[in-house]
Amino acid sequence: MLRSMFSAVSGLRSHQTMMDVTGNNIANVNTPGYKAQRTTFQETLTQLIRGGAAGQVGPGGAGWQNPMQIGLGVQVASTDMIDTQGASQLTGRPTDVAIQGTGFFVVEAAGGAQFYMRAGAFSFDSDGQLVSPNGERVLSLVDGAPGAPIRVDFDDYTDVGINQLGEVVGLAQDGSAEVIAQMVLARFPSHGGLQRAGNGLFAESVASGPPIYGAPGGMEGHGRLQAGTLEMSNVDLAAEFTGLILAQRGFQANARTITTSDELLQELVNLKR
Repeated sequence: MLRSMFSAVSGLRSHQTMMDVTGNNIANVNTPGYKAQRTTFQETLTQLIRGGAAGQVGPGGAGWQNPMQIGLGVQVASTDMIDTQGASQLTGRPTDVAIQGTGFFVVEAAGGAQFYMRAGAFSFDSDGQLVSPNGERVLSLVDGAPGAPIRVDFDDYTDVGINQLGEVVGLAQDGSAEVIAQMVLARFPSHGGLQRAGNGLFAESVASGPPIYGAPGGMEGHGRLQAGTLEMSNVDLAAEFTGLILAQRGFQANARTITTSDELLQELVNLKR
């Protein structure tokens, strides 16, 4: 069989993956805190047809001979996260919080599993706990590490807000302001190494490195918080639609290669008549 046919099949598969990634980015164009992905390709193995040869010094000597190699297709090298700041959308809800800069909110899911997220669409549940839309509890900062979930007793306060330093401040019955808890943020040596866990959550991985905890706007390099605001998706629609065209044309070109290879094989079959 022709090498070109197998190379084209690998091209179809790779461009299909590119379409999947691009389609997912476009689908999440209005998802708060979503970080877009990009697809990068790399060539697969090459078949060595003829090795290189050294040249000969002196009159009449042969020159250097380069190796002859034929590529065997393409494969997806990576699907990287584009870790840029998304646009801010003013919501007016005091429990909506956006991170201006580096960092992730630290939340606790059912069973005690710890995750990280950028979408700060929080609210208080019936127990006074600050939770995400899926029920993950937002953790507080205690002695430089994640502590207990943030909880507010609304019988003691008339109003509750969050400031730029991540402090959950309650207005007491006597009019005085009290710091109830402080939110904790986490950053990683490699944000691109985080593993997506669905529902806007990220999980630590070997590639991301261990989390570095700290207070918002502190000396550890974490960003500040902005209450009443949500960080929207960082998907660039213009770039994504351009990627759609590139993926479509790449898919079509590889499909044409298969068709042409099939026609060559048909010609070989027709030789015996």
